Amino acid sequence: MFGRLKDLFGAGDRSPASPGAEALAPEAPLYVVGDIHGRADLLNRALKLIEKHRDAGSASAKTVFVGDYIDRGPESAKVLATLYSMQQSDPDRIICLKGNHESMLLEFVDDPAERGGRWLINGGSETLDSYGIEGLHPKSDAEDMMEAGDAMAAAMPEGLMKWLRALPLTYRSGNVIVTHAAMDPDLAPEDQSDKVLLWGHREFLTRPREDEFWVAHGHTIMKQAHCHSSRIAVDTGAYRTEILTVAAIRQGGCEFLQTK
Repeated sequence: MFGRLKDLFGAGDRSPASPGAEALAPEAPLYVVGDIHGRADLLNRALKLIEKHRDAGSASAKTVFVGDYIDRGPESAKVLATLYSMQQSDPDRIICLKGNHESMLLEFVDDPAERGGRWLINGGSETLDSYGIEGLHPKSDAEDMMEAGDAMAAAMPEGLMKWLRALPLTYRSGNVIVTHAAMDPDLAPEDQSDKVLLWGHREFLTRPREDEFWVAHGHTIMKQAHCHSSRIAVDTGAYRTEILTVAAIRQGGCEFLQTK
């Protein structure tokens, strides 16, 4: 058994903490995968869960990854290679969004001396290690940072850096919007800033939206994945909890697939 399936809306497991989820109206069923953070093993388990669930009636469903594929866990290079290959092979069904950790990686490659410390403090060392680049730490001097930045760019397979730069920040299906971190509850989807989408908003977790949109997101680790108050939260801290969460979203409901 690769995981467990929690049906939040089935008979006998209806949750009073999930008001209004019957209003979910994606154009078609979709899967939303939480923050992976270098855990290639959990990604593989989650993909098997999705395929098992897909076989049960969601064959055409798209799979959307919320970002933060790298850092903290030990196999960032493998995670990126897997997702890149999947998306290139099946671009109509596989959607990969950019997270703040991918953004920090790109900033590091573009300006290692200025941006390296911030990324390394937030788990970048593990990503460098996964590409065989060792010995860098947040207080390394500018020369070492620049050498590591060049080494990182050279270590990535052809096409991967360009792919990372082009990753979108949102995906929309009907009244469901998927993004990495958050949306400003007061602004329309098209008016959101990149900073909020990548890094969050101070009122996102406490104020439901007043329009019809639901936001599926990662970024903030939750003790339990949940679907209520116009939010679907899928970051369950996989790199440290062993629980990578996938939200299976459909017309009128949502269920969670988990790796533990």
